[in-house]
Amino acid sequence: MRAGLRGWGGVGAMAAVCALVLGFACALLLPLAQSRADGSPGTGGPGLTRADQTADDKPCDNPAIKAHPEEQTLSPSSADGTTIDKIKAREGAKRKLIVGVDQNSYRWGYRNPNSGPKADLEGFDIDLVHRIAQDILGDPKAVQFKAIPTNQRIPAIQKGRVDMVVRTMTINCKRLADVAFSAPYFKTGQQVLAPKSSDIKGYDGTLAHKKICTAEGSTAFSQLDEDKRAGKLVASADLRTTVPNQLDCLVRLQLGEVDAVVTDGALAASQAAQDPTVELKGSPFTTEYYGVAMKSDADDLVRRVNQVLVDYRKDTTDGWQASYDRWLSATLDKSSAKSEPPPPKYLRKN
Repeated sequence: MRAGLRGWGGVGAMAAVCALVLGFACALLLPLAQSRADGSPGTGGPGLTRADQTADDKPCDNPAIKAHPEEQTLSPSSADGTTIDKIKAREGAKRKLIVGVDQNSYRWGYRNPNSGPKADLEGFDIDLVHRIAQDILGDPKAVQFKAIPTNQRIPAIQKGRVDMVVRTMTINCKRLADVAFSAPYFKTGQQVLAPKSSDIKGYDGTLAHKKICTAEGSTAFSQLDEDKRAGKLVASADLRTTVPNQLDCLVRLQLGEVDAVVTDGALAASQAAQDPTVELKGSPFTTEYYGVAMKSDADDLVRRVNQVLVDYRKDTTDGWQASYDRWLSATLDKSSAKSEPPPPKYLRKN
């Protein structure tokens, strides 16, 4: 067992096991109620239902959508609709926004063991969740967090177990067929993580005959699988190791069961901060954007989240930049320039 299991590495190993157990338990306890969006027309309100979106049945068949899936979202609005009305109608202790998050991604969504007996969830994604809850329910703490494994993010949304997922989730055309996304709130790209002593140099020929770990249902696995089929990734790279949660890959790397991890650079940087024996290798080889994921027909909620994001970016006191400085500047870069999403485009009309 490598020295990386000390400190945060050890916490990571335990967190990975706990996350699997908790994730399964949450799946059993989550409510089955599903919510549907308002079907009224208009660009400032809830909008039309997705039943009218024949062009979105297979978004990846549309070159424009495939090239820029982050632009396929609805224009912002502060108006309530059917979905938001149902959230607000919850009574008593159940009057909360139900959000799928990660609980073991350092500085994104994680339980800080030094934060006290409750070990509250903290991180960049968690700050955004509190902001959304404040806007919809008037209370930033009116949130019921659900620990969701990487490979269960879309099923949790589709089955109505959560109102939304805020979990370093990349917007891509394949996912647009299953869920709706907000405008992007973070920019990143796929990157290689490996031991400092490794001869791996990056996403290149040095991955030959190397075992690479990715999370099930992640864009990392999809990208590597596609690249290997297209001959862009060395044929001898071994992609057979997949895990439910991204942190499990770090544990596999620490145990010497794999040679490298491929994941979003933003997450990889946090993992490198957890374990000083590993480092990022090479530059990002994709450009990706994180978005808030919701049910495909929750148009009013999508518009509301987009309005929250507009206001969040404008808030110079306790908004996006303050959250970046608090959680990510130490692991990514003091300047947030490379991580800032582009000006949003709202090209989805209904």
